[in-house]
Amino acid sequence: MNAGRTGILFAVLLIIVIAAFLLALALGSADISLREAVAALGGQAPDNVMTLVNELRLPRALTAFAVGGLLAVAGVLMQVLLRNPLAEPYILGSSGGAAVAALLAMSLGMGSFIVDVSAFGGAMAATLLVFAIAQGTGSWTPTRLLLTGVVLAAGFSAATTLLLALSPDQNLRGMLFWLMGDLSFAFDPSRCLILLGILVIAGTLSARHLNVLSRGELQAAIVGLPVRSFRYLIFATAALATALSVTTVGVIGFIGLVVPHLVRLVAGSDHRVVLPASALAGGALLVIADTLARTIMAPRQLPVGALTAAIGVPLFLILMSRIRAERYR
Repeated sequence: MNAGRTGILFAVLLIIVIAAFLLALALGSADISLREAVAALGGQAPDNVMTLVNELRLPRALTAFAVGGLLAVAGVLMQVLLRNPLAEPYILGSSGGAAVAALLAMSLGMGSFIVDVSAFGGAMAATLLVFAIAQGTGSWTPTRLLLTGVVLAAGFSAATTLLLALSPDQNLRGMLFWLMGDLSFAFDPSRCLILLGILVIAGTLSARHLNVLSRGELQAAIVGLPVRSFRYLIFATAALATALSVTTVGVIGFIGLVVPHLVRLVAGSDHRVVLPASALAGGALLVIADTLARTIMAPRQLPVGALTAAIGVPLFLILMSRIRAERYR
C-alpha cells in the first residue's frame, strides 16, 4: 500500500474515531448538543453538563476505545500466530477462563477488586492451559493449538452455564450483563490505554517480523527470525491484551475477528499499517457499539457484547462470501 493511500486510510480512521467520541459524549439518556459536549471538555459548560461529560461519558468512551483497540490488536496477533484468518482472542479459551473465575468470585459475594483479579487470573491460566495441552511432549502446531482452544472454550462455556444455574437470583442479572459485555462501571481507562499504546508502538516497530512470520515459520527461520521465542512473545502479548479487556468490561466478541479482516481488505497485509489501523478501527467500533447500547432503549442499557455480535456476525458472513467469490472467480 503506497504512502498516499496509507495517509488517506489513517485520516479517514481518525475522522471516524473523533466522530464516534463526539457522539458518545453527546448522546445518552440525557442528550446534550455537540457544542455543549465540546464546551464541557474545555471547562466552559454548566456544572451538570461538565459532570456528565467529563466524569461519566468521557471515561466510558475512552475505556471502550482502549478495549476495542486491544481486542483488535490481539486478533491481528492471533491471526499471525496461528496463520488462520478465523483466529481471534477468544478462540483459545482465555475469555472462557476469565468468565468462569469471575463468576465464581461473584457467586461467593466477593468485591469488584477480587472479581477483576479472578478474571485476570482465569484468563491467563486458561491461556497457559491451552498452550500446555497443545504442546504435550512435543512442539505445538497452529492447528493443534486452535483445536485445543475450541475444545477448552466449550468446556468453559459448560462451566459458565452451571455457575449461572447455581447462582442466587439477585446476582444473576449482573452476571449475565458482565458475560455479554458491560461498560456501566468503566471509569478508569488508564490501564487499557497505556497497554494499547505500548502494543501499537511495539507491534509497529516489529511489523517486519510479523510480516515474515505470517508467511510461514520456515521462511521466518531462513531469514534469521528466532521463531520459537517470537511465537511465545506474541502468544503472551495477545493473552495479556485479552485478559485485561475481559477484566475491564467483561466478554465482548467479534471485534478481534472482524476488524482485522476489514483492515486487510483495504490496507493489504503489511502489519506496519494493519496493526495501528486495526487499533483505531476496533476502538471506534466499540465506542459506536457502546453509544448505541446506551441510546437505543434509553434509559435502559443493552449489553454491548450483544450489539457487537449483532454487527459482527452479518459483517463477517459478508466478508466470507466475498472472499469465497473472489477465490473462485
